[in-house]
Amino acid sequence: MGYESASSPGARSVLLAAPSGFCAGVSRAVETVELALARYGAPVYVRRQVVHNRQVVERLQRAGAVFVAEVDEVPAGAVLVLSAHGVAPGVREAAGERGLRAIDATCPLVTKVHREARRFAELGYDILLIGAPGHDEVVGTAGVAPGRTHVVDGLDGARAVEVADPERLVWLAQTTLTVEETERVVVELRKRFPGIQDPPSDDICYAAQNRQAGARHLAGASDLVLVVGSANSHNSCRLVEVARACGTPAHLVEDPAAIEGGWLEGVDVVGVTAGASAPAESIGALLAELASRGYQDVRTVEVAREGQHFSLPRELTEFSA
Repeated sequence: MGYESASSPGARSVLLAAPSGFCAGVSRAVETVELALARYGAPVYVRRQVVHNRQVVERLQRAGAVFVAEVDEVPAGAVLVLSAHGVAPGVREAAGERGLRAIDATCPLVTKVHREARRFAELGYDILLIGAPGHDEVVGTAGVAPGRTHVVDGLDGARAVEVADPERLVWLAQTTLTVEETERVVVELRKRFPGIQDPPSDDICYAAQNRQAGARHLAGASDLVLVVGSANSHNSCRLVEVARACGTPAHLVEDPAAIEGGWLEGVDVVGVTAGASAPAESIGALLAELASRGYQDVRTVEVAREGQHFSLPRELTEFSA
């Protein structure tokens, strides 16, 4: 990422996890809004935050994007981008009824979960969707099969959920959960419903898993872990939890001003990572702030390599060529 140092980490140094920051799905969503503005001109409307990061949203607003909560806030005939987190079919139907030019920026990995939910619902299964109630992704996935989907919020949710037919049951998961928390919930579900089926493939996003692996590595090699991301970014908050679960102090940092002086007392090595929705400039700003406080030696620790790239929505493919 351009912050490599040949020095070994020592007193007052930084370990930077790689990969950190934008994943392929987030990059696709942000580029979708940028290209829509270039093709159609401002304003381009975006339902909800296209990705859960305040700096990204503010930058797109300055470029002419208008963020709305619901489709009925968008003028008839306008351009509307649907966020990376995915939406229920009813949202697309509402956009069509208003004559909107809807461009779908849903992450393909979320779309995969939607396809799974739709297929199992058509086969007559109830779906136990492990995730955070109210999160945009969970709301969208539950909306694919609203009569058959039960949102399971952690172990308490697993112990309380009731289903019509325990023999026709499958679990799916929000893509930004940690592998560990998902496995704990599935174990609990299996105690109650031994016949529950697994999803056909892993629902947890590869990028989320890679960043979680980085947070674990940092926790074992650092005195403190700082995670760049916004408070409403589920995957960023999970990185803090992963580091803390390893016994290392960890904090979410939206910008350098969030650093509290006491955090760095007695800290020689700071581990830095970032959620999948955090832009590179936010990571750079944190590193610059740490350098000003004496943490100038930065070493990148690569825990995985990501070469994934997702194609843009078809409405913008020709325009971007």
